[in-house]
Amino acid sequence: MLKRSLAVLAGILFSASAFALDADDLRPDHPDSYTVVEGDTLWAIAGRFLNNPWQWPEIWQANDQIKNPHLIYPGDVISLVYIDGKPMLTRGLAGQRPSNEKLSPRVRDMGGKRAVGPIPLDELKAFLEHTRVLSEADADALPYVVGNEETRLRTTELGLVYVRGLDARPGTEVDIVRPSFVYTEVQKGWPWQHKPREAQSRDWNPSQGFTLASIWTDHIGRYFRERRSEILGHEVVQVARARVIAEGDPATLEIRDGDMEARAGDLILPVDDSPYDPSYSQHAPESVPENMRVLAVSDGFSATGPARVVALSRGARDGVGNGQVFALMNQGERVRDTVKHPSGDIRSAFQTKKKYVTLPEEFAGHVMIFRTFEKISYGLIMDGTRPVFVNDLAREPQSL
Repeated sequence: MLKRSLAVLAGILFSASAFALDADDLRPDHPDSYTVVEGDTLWAIAGRFLNNPWQWPEIWQANDQIKNPHLIYPGDVISLVYIDGKPMLTRGLAGQRPSNEKLSPRVRDMGGKRAVGPIPLDELKAFLEHTRVLSEADADALPYVVGNEETRLRTTELGLVYVRGLDARPGTEVDIVRPSFVYTEVQKGWPWQHKPREAQSRDWNPSQGFTLASIWTDHIGRYFRERRSEILGHEVVQVARARVIAEGDPATLEIRDGDMEARAGDLILPVDDSPYDPSYSQHAPESVPENMRVLAVSDGFSATGPARVVALSRGARDGVGNGQVFALMNQGERVRDTVKHPSGDIRSAFQTKKKYVTLPEEFAGHVMIFRTFEKISYGLIMDGTRPVFVNDLAREPQSL
């Protein structure tokens, strides 16, 4: 799924708060006011005023002048004001203290303009509604499509599919999903070296059959993988929704709607009526899970950047939750110290540890978590100064 191209606006829905920050939290070069323009996001606006853009909820002035502080539109003026010596942001002109007059709720005629701030849920639909991550046990036990109506290779809307292993009454709706990737953490080097595990992803094709090649990859290979790695999850992508019209083995299902064609080897899952939380309050995590890494990036490349989605190797069991913000750090390269240990220097042969040095980690960008599973989470890259690579590490968010 992460190999599909997905460009999204880096907007975010923040919860309002009357808590104010200290002046030290403001950027030294902050403006007194800023006029919102088309294409702005709350993160970008906050970054003009704050060292830490994710602290927007703590500086927004929740007052009676603004019924819903999230409804900021192009053309609005965002001003920095001080209330009892504390900086706050409000919609209005700089230097004006918010009036105590209570305004009645009313509809703003914005001439078709869209408010700045919400995550573009339509753009993220592929990850919010159509992507799930399963445990290995669940993945192995799922019912599966064995054939199509009239032996057609593929079936689209209103066609029939036949499913083995399904225990469901007629009228039950289910989701047909397609296996995409298996995410793992793999031990690098020998076990006694105690190196941090690295993230890996591989194609998942449970319908390839039992072949001589699969004896190694699926059975002997699995034996060794289980001892040197941990499977974090099996990713599946929804291709259609179907309704059971006849029980049996195989059961008969009718395709109701779908974005892709169902085919043999696709799996069956119960319908998830609430796949995600539509609101996000951005905040730094209480702690960063150990060895949390980028598992995969969108677009099918080895690197990505702002407004793209990444999969991360930690999830709900590690305390990762929606709205948390992490800094992504490029790993420092291990290089040879050619100043003290030039090539050809006989002493270098006896000073292996000294002749190599690992360079410091470098900040690449911030990522906000928007979908969480047990061992895996999905995040949207909110900003960045360098490309984000697979196996980059997650750290505490940093001031820009």
